[in-house]
Amino acid sequence: MSTEFRNFLELSYEELEELNLRAKEQRRNRVAADVIQEERLKYLADTPGIKAVTVLFSDLEGRLHMLDYDKKFLVKSYDNLTFDGSSIRGFTAQRESDLRLALDWSAFYWTPADVFGSGKVLVFGEVIDKNGTHYSGDIRGVLKDFANQQFARNGYSLNAANEIEGFLFDGIDAERTYHQTGKFEYVNQGGYYHSLPGDPLREFIDTTAEVQRAMGFENEKDHPEVAPSQFEINYSYGDVVAAADQIQLYKLICRQVATQMGMTASFLPKPVTGVNGSGMHTNVSISKGGKNLFWDPKGEEKTSKLGWSFVDKILTHGNDICLLLNASVNAYRRLDPHFEAPNQIKASAVDRGSMIRIPIGNSKSARVEVRSVGPDANPYLVLYSVFKTGLHGQTSKIKNLRQAERYLPDNIYTALENFRGANWIDELLGADVKERYAELKQASADRCPRLLGTIVKASEVQFHHDVYNQLLWGQF
Repeated sequence: MSTEFRNFLELSYEELEELNLRAKEQRRNRVAADVIQEERLKYLADTPGIKAVTVLFSDLEGRLHMLDYDKKFLVKSYDNLTFDGSSIRGFTAQRESDLRLALDWSAFYWTPADVFGSGKVLVFGEVIDKNGTHYSGDIRGVLKDFANQQFARNGYSLNAANEIEGFLFDGIDAERTYHQTGKFEYVNQGGYYHSLPGDPLREFIDTTAEVQRAMGFENEKDHPEVAPSQFEINYSYGDVVAAADQIQLYKLICRQVATQMGMTASFLPKPVTGVNGSGMHTNVSISKGGKNLFWDPKGEEKTSKLGWSFVDKILTHGNDICLLLNASVNAYRRLDPHFEAPNQIKASAVDRGSMIRIPIGNSKSARVEVRSVGPDANPYLVLYSVFKTGLHGQTSKIKNLRQAERYLPDNIYTALENFRGANWIDELLGADVKERYAELKQASADRCPRLLGTIVKASEVQFHHDVYNQLLWGQF
């Protein structure tokens, strides 16, 4: 279609990065919400090239939902955006379906026109209940409230950075067409750190990194991972809500870029048997007044008492929160010790089979790395459960807790039993959300064979038809 008569906003990647970094700095500095709202509304009103605002929110399982509002309508009606919550998995029942979308103007992004289309900007929404508070099923709002409370009461800033692995497969919608093809086609066989310039995987990584950079991710490094056609693109840490938002954007960008290149970016934890699965290593720390509270040059592994207390509480509740960190049937195929899987409920500075690792750090970078997280989990649930557990959970009296012989479940049924039986989850999520989440995961589990791994030959990529169901329903 001709663009002769169109004049929609298209900015260079350099301009985009400048705008997004400025917005990120406002968010980091906790500029007052009403100040940012006024600035954003004025920008929208004064910029004729913007045609629509894309609002993003996530359901209980972490699926990203997007809807476009005409800019002129949004500017006038931003405080009265309603939608039918009964149509969203894990949200309200039909009899109480009306929910409202508020806009988190601090979570505002300018996007590359060649990837997202011209004349559009993105903003994350907050789901508001009829009583005007954050809706309990919108875990982004729950996480935001928790983070704000920690800052108000203790001066704590909750920080996170995620290392998100994925696979790049040949063909568009490779996951959805699996039942027809019976296999995934690699686009690269190189392995760890090995991909030549011009290789499809390298071109995908380069393009994705460019988009991330333009959107203010502040990239650090990117590379092929251990398995064939596997990738990881790292970026800097941020406050906990922004970090969770960036996980959603990271996966969205990867999928969009891959589709435009005729390929599929997959974030299933274990799409292919016989090679390493994909994880989402979650690095967390807490700071106060600019000081990293997890750092102690005289502490064990140079980690403070607060840091070790944080670790001990997560280890105590490791089985309780496992279903939140590993949310799909497919995720439990990844927890295989033969492929560097972190399935041991212990902490270590060196053992990558441990649920928690204490990386080498300094006063700025000291952190706790939670390794037992699948990339298809709800990022808001992951970070909320990690931080609230680490700060407010209990500490077990198990002897030698940090090195005890304990393991995460190897199937979703056991994870469900642990989840349902955990009193800590009632405190974490509340009984209503706990039951809704469990019902969704039970339905997913019941669609798949209990001992799925036994029907797959390690030397083959071919799967039983039920495996396809697992892959499809495990996709977020």
